[in-house]
Amino acid sequence: MIDRDAVRSNAKYLRNVRPIDPEEICEYIEGTPHPAVVRETLREEAFDLGLVERDDGTFVPVEDEPVPYRDWSPTEFPEAYAFAFEDLLIERYGVNWHRDESGDRLREVIRRLKEDYYYQNEVAYDEEAALGYGIYHLPDYYAAVGYVLDGLAERGLLPRVLRVLDVGAGTGGPALGLHDYLPENSLVEYHAVEPSASADVLEAMLSETRSNFKTAVHRETAEAFDPASVLPDGEGFDLVCFANVLSELDDPTSVAERYLDYVADDGSFVGIAPADLNTSMGLREVERALAPADGDVTVYAPTLRLWPGHAPSDHGWSFDRGEDIVAPSFQRRLDEAGEATKDRDPGDGTFTNETVQFSSVVLRHDGERRVDVTASGERYAKMAEMERHVTNRIDLLAVKLSHDLTEHDGANPLFKVSDGSEPVEHYAVLTKRDSLNEWLARADYGDVLAFENVLALWNDDEGAYNLVVDGETVVDRVA
Repeated sequence: MIDRDAVRSNAKYLRNVRPIDPEEICEYIEGTPHPAVVRETLREEAFDLGLVERDDGTFVPVEDEPVPYRDWSPTEFPEAYAFAFEDLLIERYGVNWHRDESGDRLREVIRRLKEDYYYQNEVAYDEEAALGYGIYHLPDYYAAVGYVLDGLAERGLLPRVLRVLDVGAGTGGPALGLHDYLPENSLVEYHAVEPSASADVLEAMLSETRSNFKTAVHRETAEAFDPASVLPDGEGFDLVCFANVLSELDDPTSVAERYLDYVADDGSFVGIAPADLNTSMGLREVERALAPADGDVTVYAPTLRLWPGHAPSDHGWSFDRGEDIVAPSFQRRLDEAGEATKDRDPGDGTFTNETVQFSSVVLRHDGERRVDVTASGERYAKMAEMERHVTNRIDLLAVKLSHDLTEHDGANPLFKVSDGSEPVEHYAVLTKRDSLNEWLARADYGDVLAFENVLALWNDDEGAYNLVVDGETVVDRVA
């Protein structure tokens, strides 16, 4: 057995002198272990030593700078991951996995999963269900997580040395997205909690990650797993992620609350959910329970609370949209195979999933917010008091929380907005676009907007307030 203390002490000495070469260190360790053994020991100790492995096999200290902003917008699922996943399908069913009985079964699995999600039925992931889930969701879940990470990286709040806990990791879409978002010289200790057969797929996909992305899969339920078991005393996780899993828990709020306690003081809790009504609103319910108006947990993004001491109580359905991601070969093969039926023509897109839509929340303990803006009653109207402003023109601050929600050409563009105090939905309606108000249409999801001279109306049909943006209205994006 190698003397780990000797490896560590040599590495600590050399890290400030020159790149650490396992072939050099082995000469200074009792028994002169093989360089490959020293290299593997350094990999295992790398996170604690703050070392990253280079392509030439040497180790150097990790940079102090945080992860840079990426402006993430992938349009393809990386081929290496697509090939690795299809290898699992071939191993299970053979080279013609997408045809005949196996293809029919996988298509039926995906139909059933989509239906169960829609009707909020309990979902069980056996081996076949896990593969079907991976076929349909690996690409869009891979893409979605990077958009959320962008919001942290733009403020320098994503450290280059990162301890991650991914609860309900599934087949690995968010893990692979995180891996590709981070620079190659980052140093990651990644822990996944996944009790189902999806863990087999997850482990296979994680084998494609680089050596500086150290992984461990814990095959336990979120309720049973003890986060403290993988943490040094007194430390927390830099990132705790619940991606597309909260809706599958019996008591998502209590589970999320327990894991929130293990987020580091300067770390982030990230929740992601599919964009459909039920899962999106379920995510908002958890968010509001974990970050009440009078609590010490801050909503970093996207649903900012612009009025201190207030929290929203509307339905809360809002979601972001990323660039479409081209269906990978395994989706196309399954979609194009099979017999034509009265309900489906092969290749009609039933089993491809190119749309990237998701709801998200980032919570923090340190009070940081993506946009540090606070509204003042001396300057702005408050959505909690919108009833008294109906038919008046007012000024207000609001977060843009949707893309254009209109469903047909010719309709006035419509956007969900929020100031974090509203008891019912508020929508900004762009009736006349000009150079003074075009920021309503141009701003990104999650941006804070300042409205001047906007007309407040009540929409009885929708049970919501409409903020009419016309030629008399000025809209600016708040930096």
